[in-house]
Amino acid sequence: MTLTGNWSYPTSIRFGAGRISEIADACKSAGISKPLLVTDKGLASMEITTSTLDLMDEAGLGCGLFSDVDANPTDTNSHEGVRAFNEGGHDGVIAFGGGSGLDLAKVIAFMAGQIRPLWDFEDIGDWWTRANADAIAPIVAVPTTAGTGSEVGRASVITNSESHEKKIIFHPKMLPSVVICDPELTVGMPKFITAGTGLDAFAHCVEAYSSPHYHPMSQGIALEGMRLVKEYLPRAYADGTDIDARANMMSAAAMGATAFQKGLGAIHALSHPIGAVHHTHHGTTNAVCMPAVLKFNTDAIRDRFDAAAAYLGIEGGFEGFCAYVDELNASMGIPKSLTKLGVVDPDLNALTDAALRDPSTGGNPVEMTKDNTRALFEAVL
Repeated sequence: MTLTGNWSYPTSIRFGAGRISEIADACKSAGISKPLLVTDKGLASMEITTSTLDLMDEAGLGCGLFSDVDANPTDTNSHEGVRAFNEGGHDGVIAFGGGSGLDLAKVIAFMAGQIRPLWDFEDIGDWWTRANADAIAPIVAVPTTAGTGSEVGRASVITNSESHEKKIIFHPKMLPSVVICDPELTVGMPKFITAGTGLDAFAHCVEAYSSPHYHPMSQGIALEGMRLVKEYLPRAYADGTDIDARANMMSAAAMGATAFQKGLGAIHALSHPIGAVHHTHHGTTNAVCMPAVLKFNTDAIRDRFDAAAAYLGIEGGFEGFCAYVDELNASMGIPKSLTKLGVVDPDLNALTDAALRDPSTGGNPVEMTKDNTRALFEAVL
């Protein structure tokens, strides 16, 4: 099977090695003539970024760059990015990088033409309808990791710099118009990023599959996404130049983010406040939280994971799946607790309250309360 294709679900995706060469045509398809490439600080000077800027410049698109993006992007980053977009006279955004760069880039494209403040568009009820949809700039997304799947999402996670809470900003038109998934861009990822981002994709699939909401398409995508991670993440971790493994992990990442339209759950409800306050890597935090959350949800998810385990070739049903998760984490050096991840002196009351406010709680198959959520934090610490 040739790992190349043109997909239109959930948006237009140009998938395959070397397809970053199509960046100018992708911008043309999106109606962008002067893009601002948004990426994080670490990627800004790397060859994959500078060569993409060269491709843009050669095509007459300029070489606008904004890279003041924190690991957990903030409203401050958003304000500065919007200023750079408007002052530079840009008409679209190239979202380039991992989840942080992609999320902030999408918010910059969204906010550049709005007159209301960012937090007016938090993912609460129908707040997204407050936005002027005609003022949202088009987006071309280019992921350079295989984890968050933000390239196929309609939302971004942004940290409030005052309250230190992660908030979800949502609008249907935040979905990129064109995505370039080029696995060659992920070859240089270090092992710990390969592990953390890959396990983020796995967490998305696990939580979508666990969610009690009805969405059979997402259910099927989540199951196959778990299979791809099981088969290809160990290969990508062992050999970063394995382009087949890198390609399949890019697919798994996009599948996870597509699947979690069905819902997320306690893994993300815990991970979001931990990352916002203690600045931990999101995917790695998800991986640390996953075993405890699986145990927490046992009664509600046992039967469906008995079936998933059989599909994945894991013996022992639900218990076998949980053992597999422990083994996978250990094989990639994932810490067994948040303490070992670097979380020191956490305020459990504040974290619990923040977790219960997180929209992810609504997708957990077991109702989250103040008592059981605090107990979950204690278990993962």
